[in-house]
Amino acid sequence: MPSEPFLSHPRLPRRTMLQAGAIGLVGLGMNHLAGLRESSAADNSPKPGGKAKSCIYIFLSGGLAQHDSFDMKPDAPDNVRGEFQPIATSTPGIQICEHLPLLAARSQLWSLVRSLTHSSNDHSAGHQIMLSGRSALPPGFSPNKPQRTDWPSIASIASAATPRRNNLPPAAVLPERLIHWSGRVIPGQFGGLMGPQRDPWFIEASPYHNTSYGAYPQYQFDHQERGHADERTFQAPSLSLPQGIDSPRLAARTNLLATLQRQREELDRAAQTTDFDHLRQRAISLLTDRTVKNALDVTNADEQTQERYGKNAFGWSLLMARRLVEAGVNLVQVNLGNNESWDTHGEAFPHLKDKLLPPTDRALSALLDDLHESGLLDDTLIVMAGEFGRTPKITQLANVYRKPGRDPWGAVQTVFFAGGGVKGGQAIGASDRLGAYPATSPHTPEDMAATIYDALGIPATAIWQDETTRPHAIYHGEPIAELFGTA
Repeated sequence: MPSEPFLSHPRLPRRTMLQAGAIGLVGLGMNHLAGLRESSAADNSPKPGGKAKSCIYIFLSGGLAQHDSFDMKPDAPDNVRGEFQPIATSTPGIQICEHLPLLAARSQLWSLVRSLTHSSNDHSAGHQIMLSGRSALPPGFSPNKPQRTDWPSIASIASAATPRRNNLPPAAVLPERLIHWSGRVIPGQFGGLMGPQRDPWFIEASPYHNTSYGAYPQYQFDHQERGHADERTFQAPSLSLPQGIDSPRLAARTNLLATLQRQREELDRAAQTTDFDHLRQRAISLLTDRTVKNALDVTNADEQTQERYGKNAFGWSLLMARRLVEAGVNLVQVNLGNNESWDTHGEAFPHLKDKLLPPTDRALSALLDDLHESGLLDDTLIVMAGEFGRTPKITQLANVYRKPGRDPWGAVQTVFFAGGGVKGGQAIGASDRLGAYPATSPHTPEDMAATIYDALGIPATAIWQDETTRPHAIYHGEPIAELFGTA
């Protein structure tokens, strides 16, 4: 059997990542858990550097319009400027959209890169690019399905290249996999060339819905206003052991469809009397750890906390991300909105104003406050981006939408950064007067990914090797030094 890909670095002991097998959590919607694996003694070696212990990568599937959020153009022509007004932030000279007032009041905690660029205007290609941090598409790329030859996602790289801090996997994605309204799974989210054993931990707390978008329940909407009911419930997934890792004695004593509390009791008893190997003990530890249950069970958080974040899919997702970071997960990718929630081809201004920007403003501000007040913001890098920006020119697709919007635009977008050593109150780079192309300090998805890897302490010369021992570099760009005041 071919060996699993591994990471190495000239200055560090060789780290061989051995497959733990398909250790999935049925209730989490996983087929396997890449994090539950045995690794070399290097797992306990000192971290090579970096400013952060964790990263929260907030992904806005569909593409956030820079003109209507963080890079407004009030002096541009009417067909570019849009309907929203800029407001001052707490940082002199930096303005953002009037519908982000809570973030405006906290600008000392965050910075913007207004000049990130790549060449694709295609949603699936854009997902592959921004979720992997690679501007060139992989050979044989298909927009219709993930493939074994795709570049690995940033979450998969982080899962493989950062040491676990406890029994939790190093990387997680929540609250759902990104699935197109047609039902096809969007590429770019998985292990790709690294293999399925490197897929991140998918925590599926949000059921799939093909025509409902946004932060349900109260911020739910349909891009085309078709009036379909949305009866989804956001809930902590129930943990259970998958087939194939439980011994006959455990299987005989445990009801895998029971409640989480009963699973805890049964598994605790079984673990005392059953001879599990080390990997199985890790799986049991994950299922019986109260920290895991508390991190996932966000809809039962105290009322004040839920109100601060928002009692909706966006608020619960960022609250879960905060708890997972506190519990020791190194990278948490949060998909704010199911596939293409931010794809504002039409109805852009009412949907942004009423459905998308308010819950984002509230939940992200609460996350910043909690991490800052607890002292964890210095240890947690926050990055927020979509697969691309939106066109400068406002368009009207009258055959589909009643009101105008903007089309996909890879040439420039604004990326939000906070924590992890980021110096707040900065706007790095600039787009041109129409918000169409970078005018100064252009940066790439590779630079964004390198910033994440560097903050997490992954050495710049680290590589991973595939099953044929062919080396693959992790870094394909340079960390954005201006964010940290070191340029």
